[in-house]
Amino acid sequence: MDGVLWWILGAVVLATAVCAAWLLFRVVSARRVLLDAGVPFRDKALFWAAVLYTVSPLDVLPDPVYLDDIGVLVVALRALHVAARQATRDQHC
Repeated sequence: MDGVLWWILGAVVLATAVCAAWLLFRVVSARRVLLDAGVPFRDKALFWAAVLYTVSPLDVLPDPVYLDDIGVLVVALRALHVAARQATRDQHC
């Protein structure tokens, strides 16, 4: 392998590590939202199903490519965020 290929591989690994760190931060911050009673069970279950899929050895894409894991977790975090925002808005009205 020549030097350019190693740089590309390093950039992909670095990008994956940055995405994983960002998702870890979001998952830890989502714990607080999950403890809130105003969030519907469906959204909590979707989040935990996404976490289980992420750590599961069964994947749609092979393990060196984490795009499916990251995508599923991002969609679940977004749905949880929207549900929490809606629950907070409903509690304040």
